[in-house]
Amino acid sequence: MTTLKKIKAPYFELGCWLLTLGYLAAINPAATDHFELCVFKWLGLTFCPGCGLGHSISWLLHGNLSRSWEQHPLGVLALAVLIHRMYTLLKNNFNPFKHPRHEHRS
Repeated sequence: MTTLKKIKAPYFELGCWLLTLGYLAAINPAATDHFELCVFKWLGLTFCPGCGLGHSISWLLHGNLSRSWEQHPLGVLALAVLIHRMYTLLKNNFNPFKHPRHEHRS
């Protein structure tokens, strides 16, 4: 992987997560006409272990813990994991005080 790709990859991932959480915060979780990425539903299957997770996170972002739990009990954990991942990406890849040209070489 080239150096440019190594630099851009974490920011691309961080941007994707921020856009996703922004979308989930902006939508009305009570609405039924959301865009879905469920492969199980596309295949016509009725069971999906992840269905309701997006609605659950959306309800959490709207401050409704009980509705979030009703949609999917792992929504709180999923949101915590996403926030931790975004924090880790920022912590490991963004340091405004460290510039490659100012590093000391031995």
